[in-house]
Amino acid sequence: MTQAADQEVSTLTVTKELEIRATPERVFEAILAEMGPGSEMPDGSPFPMVVEPWPGGRWYRDLGDNAGHWWGTVQVIKPPTLLEIHGPLFMSYPALSHVQYRVIPVNASTSRLRLTHRAMGQIDPEHRAGVHEGWDHGLGRIRQIAEGQP
Repeated sequence: MTQAADQEVSTLTVTKELEIRATPERVFEAILAEMGPGSEMPDGSPFPMVVEPWPGGRWYRDLGDNAGHWWGTVQVIKPPTLLEIHGPLFMSYPALSHVQYRVIPVNASTSRLRLTHRAMGQIDPEHRAGVHEGWDHGLGRIRQIAEGQP
């Protein structure tokens, strides 16, 4: 027996900004670190991510033994001010995301980081509810890394 059900396609938009006491170069390095080897779960446990920082580079969760989860592809990279990723991110269902990290110099020792995440597809309500907590954690890690905090 075959069943078919229509599922609603929806959109998601998240925009977050924070000031970081670091140069744009340090902030950009911290973004790449948090997306890759510096990535961790909110409880402090490692989250094995890899980012290849060039156009067409992959961003994925590496589980070892050729297992993992592709999160996206680098669409635009212009160090130290712009990084864009497109792909499903954490959504293992019909969905597409676009994430933009924009680093804006404020003065000689401070930068503003603006993150915009737009998605469309059959977005799981649990993911919709938790996306803000996830981005807040990631942005907090970027701030910690850029500012040299433990």
